[in-house]
Amino acid sequence: MTFATDDKTKQAVEQFRSFDVDTQLGLLWFGYLDIKDKLIPANQTSAQETAAAEYDAIKAMDHEQQLQAMRDIASGADSDISHAYKSLSSSAKMDVWLRLSQGMEEGVIIPMPSDYQPPENTKQFTDTITSLEFEKRIDFMRSIVMEMGTKS
Repeated sequence: MTFATDDKTKQAVEQFRSFDVDTQLGLLWFGYLDIKDKLIPANQTSAQETAAAEYDAIKAMDHEQQLQAMRDIASGADSDISHAYKSLSSSAKMDVWLRLSQGMEEGVIIPMPSDYQPPENTKQFTDTITSLEFEKRIDFMRSIVMEMGTKS
């Protein structure tokens, strides 16, 4: 399912899918930093509750397990955390990634390495994303996080 409706956003979704999972996680982090001041958590109580449960499960893990959980979700691995994520609504999935990013800022979720730089082959992609209007960025984010979670 995609929420991206214009060609530029659809192409960005396709390009994002071509990156390896760690690059995808890095790009999600930088995307969060770029739009965090404008984000509003899901207003549906059920979405917030299910997102909180998924987030709390990841937060309870040690940092290496947290990273593996995020990798599993992003890559669609066949794991318990990825299965649980797959069953969430699109609003709850967005909320999970918002919570994970906020947890990274707070230090309760494994942080991005301070010296991390996205690979050179992501420059055109990031230029495309940053040129999108805010609502199109949200459509892009919703499209990519909606597809994450176990493939089975």
